[in-house]
Amino acid sequence: MNKIILADNQTVFRAGAARVLAMEEENRIVSQCDSVERLLHALESFPCSIALFSAEMLRRHGKLTVDEVAARAATQGSRTIMIVENQEHVAQEMLLKVDGSMVRSLTGAELVECVRRVSRGQRSIVGPSGAQEMEHDTVGERVRDRLTPREMQIVSLIVQGCKNKEIATLLGTKEQVVKNYLRSIYDKTGVGDRLELALFTIAHKVLADAAARVGDRLERRSA
Repeated sequence: MNKIILADNQTVFRAGAARVLAMEEENRIVSQCDSVERLLHALESFPCSIALFSAEMLRRHGKLTVDEVAARAATQGSRTIMIVENQEHVAQEMLLKVDGSMVRSLTGAELVECVRRVSRGQRSIVGPSGAQEMEHDTVGERVRDRLTPREMQIVSLIVQGCKNKEIATLLGTKEQVVKNYLRSIYDKTGVGDRLELALFTIAHKVLADAAARVGDRLERRSA
């Protein structure tokens, strides 16, 4: 069983990645962290885990380096996979400090395979070519601009794993109305179901960022 720690300050990506990984029987999500402090606590609480952590989150924290995260994980018998932005250049010496690295725009299958390889003691570096990065950005922008504000709210909640009934309650509407919106969203994104929608969203940073901002506003409103 792979115990997985997900540490990322982007709610949509973290929730979407958790859904994809949890579909594999060999994986168990033991902790989701939105800060460096929670990541460090999780590393101590769950030894012999696989920790996926955001390089951007570390930079924002400013007081912890990739070296230190990797070292702390190693003392607990854990392995590390670094999440980097789609167009970010990562120096080779930094990649050598972790067990794996992946970009946000990777597919669900690539995410699962990256974790699987690292769990076997192999190194896994997953990153698209520059041409692919540009394509993803363009697609993400086009879909983001086509979705209405209400549709974007639903996308954000779908990625977080909410069911139609929960979405209807949170948005103050009826479940059938949510289903109608979903049909429109599927048409605009070209996907066939809610899992494909979650994967599509986390694979396109522009769209994921927009959904995350909407999700944050929903959380503040319901708090």
